[in-house]
Amino acid sequence: MPAITATSMGGPGQRVLVETTLNGTDSFTYETGDILLLRNPTGASITPFIDGADGTTWPSPGIGMITISGGQSQGVIAAGAARAIPLDSIRAYLQGAIDINSGSGLIAAILRFN
Repeated sequence: MPAITATSMGGPGQRVLVETTLNGTDSFTYETGDILLLRNPTGASITPFIDGADGTTWPSPGIGMITISGGQSQGVIAAGAARAIPLDSIRAYLQGAIDINSGSGLIAAILRFN
């Protein structure tokens, strides 16, 4: 279970992007403003799920409490495709220890703006 290490984007100029090859259940930490990059260099589609261990329910205005315990699918990432996920937009799913499941073969990176 490799941990995805964030690349600090603070300060001027370029920096080396820290990338991690996922192996199935991979962990990361979330800070406000982080962006998760997922790239699929394999020859097959991959459908990863992001799940925080402490996520059970979350208030949704106009709906009430919704269940988030199963994590959130990031949809199919086709061979050769990439996704950028602003983690603030899925923060409900990022409570407690966070894992990316079913992501074997993806290349992941986190951009941290602090």
